[in-house]
Amino acid sequence: MSSVNKISVTSEIGTLRRLLVHSPDSGLGKVVPSKAQDWLFEDIVHLDTIRRKEYDYYTKLLLYFLDPDKIKGKLPELDNKNYDREFYKPDHEGFFKSENVVELQWLLADVLKDREIKLKLTASVCAIENCSYDLQDELASFSPAQLAKTFITGSLDEKKMIFPPIPNFIFTRDIGITINDHILLNKPAKKARTREALLMKFIFFNHPLFKQYRKNVIELPDTSYHFLLPKEGDERKVTLEGGDVMVVSKDHLLIGVSERTTMEAAHQAINILFEKKLVKKISVVKIPKKRDYMHIDTVFTQVKRNVWVMLGNFSKKAIKMEDADPVQRTLEGSKKDDKIKIVQFSRKDIENPIHYDNLEELLDDISRNDLGSREKTRFIYSGNNEFPYDAREQWTDSCNLLALKEGVVLGYDRNDKTVEAFKENGFDVIKAGDLLRKLESGEISTDKITDTLILMPSAELSRARGGFHCMSMPLLREEID
Repeated sequence: MSSVNKISVTSEIGTLRRLLVHSPDSGLGKVVPSKAQDWLFEDIVHLDTIRRKEYDYYTKLLLYFLDPDKIKGKLPELDNKNYDREFYKPDHEGFFKSENVVELQWLLADVLKDREIKLKLTASVCAIENCSYDLQDELASFSPAQLAKTFITGSLDEKKMIFPPIPNFIFTRDIGITINDHILLNKPAKKARTREALLMKFIFFNHPLFKQYRKNVIELPDTSYHFLLPKEGDERKVTLEGGDVMVVSKDHLLIGVSERTTMEAAHQAINILFEKKLVKKISVVKIPKKRDYMHIDTVFTQVKRNVWVMLGNFSKKAIKMEDADPVQRTLEGSKKDDKIKIVQFSRKDIENPIHYDNLEELLDDISRNDLGSREKTRFIYSGNNEFPYDAREQWTDSCNLLALKEGVVLGYDRNDKTVEAFKENGFDVIKAGDLLRKLESGEISTDKITDTLILMPSAELSRARGGFHCMSMPLLREEID
């Protein structure tokens, strides 16, 4: 295959070269309190702040690391309070349009240039959103760029909304996951994300960026007669979101069973991925079905081949309850729904799975045996494993970090105790604004940065309930040694 649009992800920490993102759009600014939880937001957010003072730092850092020609020399102009928003808004011609920091709205507009696809997608969206026949005709007359914006924001213009926004579209990790040179599409658990999945299906199957990989796009089929299942049969339904899938090595995949991903989805994914011989082993990590956790990437992510950040609730000590007396151990141990369960299947010996007692045991095995680490596996705990900071900071995504390369990760600046834990483990810590100024001045270069936690502004973004691992869908990472 041509390497021009190469797709390959074989780890969580290999140097990032290309990813899918979506800049916060006007739909986020139209979420109302009465609908916030229906649309999977805990709160309403301030759009201008989330754009100018938070997400824009993310965009600039991604460009410096992945496509420096698009940003180098422009920082003074972009930092001006009166700068033109065209650089950051995908519906403007002045948008940065990077081939490595790939904006979904641009891809959608490209796909809609094909008249047949445009009519099909318009009909599909209108069916989901119960649009009138006349409105469907009106939408079909829109330009590709205008229609792409409408499908995402739900608005015909700044004042007229025709269907709900899809504010979770900024969490591109959940729409699909790159597994080696294949893409596994999601099947969202919540109705609020149905339109996202539809738009992404049309992009992955029709955009030139993915043309040579079309046969490598995997969709999980629904369970037979799923539409007849009662609510109690939800586990038999197939729902899968990308935050529950981690490619930890080219041969090993993790699948979370959570509030959003069902056991049946894990079952089908294992069978399909083994049949295609994409990986040699798959570990299923079943976590409590709680909004606190949502996906496994809210509980742990990887920092280096021998370093992980995780929530201490699922640590060896928490499970053994070393400090508990016999009565407490007995009573707490009966709360099965609050525990974690880990089972690993091997393609060669699927009849004899391996069970792990705790999360640290699994992650240590990955570091040593999958990634060949000869150093001691280290764990950095949310809130430095101190109550109540561990739970508070996990809620604001202390464990949901994106590795730009091994040892260099993005996280929120509000998780103070977790930052302390990083420092105690020998990591440098720098604010995004300070790093950008050093990159622009030439004082430092991205290839020289090692073992660093980059702190991003987070007053509004964190209220959307997702970190930078959520806000990224890697398409290409370098293979780690």
